[in-house]
Amino acid sequence: MIAHVFGKVAEKFNGSLVIDVHGVGYEVSVAAGDFDAVILDQDVKFYTYHHVREQAEELFGFSSLAAKKMFEMLITVQGVGPKAALAILSLGDAEHVRNAIANADSAFVQKAAGVGKKTAERVVVDLSDKVGLPTQYGRADTTVQTELNTSDEALEALMALGYTLADATKALENVDTNLPTAQRVTEALKK
Repeated sequence: MIAHVFGKVAEKFNGSLVIDVHGVGYEVSVAAGDFDAVILDQDVKFYTYHHVREQAEELFGFSSLAAKKMFEMLITVQGVGPKAALAILSLGDAEHVRNAIANADSAFVQKAAGVGKKTAERVVVDLSDKVGLPTQYGRADTTVQTELNTSDEALEALMALGYTLADATKALENVDTNLPTAQRVTEALKK
């Protein structure tokens, strides 16, 4: 399987990028936020999900490991295929989507193209216990941080070791953020 691609953005079209990796162009479907963030001839790295069907093989790309893990959770829900999962992730970053599911906000999930009310409710029911605890959400009178730093290398390292996003976040919550990444991971693993 193809775990990630690293190269230059050669083309952008219809929610997909062609990433030139040493002369080979990989077409990678990405969420709207990732599509808008990249520019032509920019070096990029995308974690990929290699979807194999009888008639086709497709690559779905994510700028963070957290987004890829959320995508993998979404496609386990009956009725949610890779394109619907990508549409759900296009509603916001991975933490925003995770938080909406944790808060049982099926109306938010339903805003994705091609996702109906029943599917949105199924996503919330199936995944709300798997995505972790909700943070305070959608309240203007609170200053609680609702966004997870998905560029946190320690978080991504724990997820690469098989931790879920929720478990990795919980393991790192009392670890000093000023420590080097390797030491933060070691401290989190001790818990």
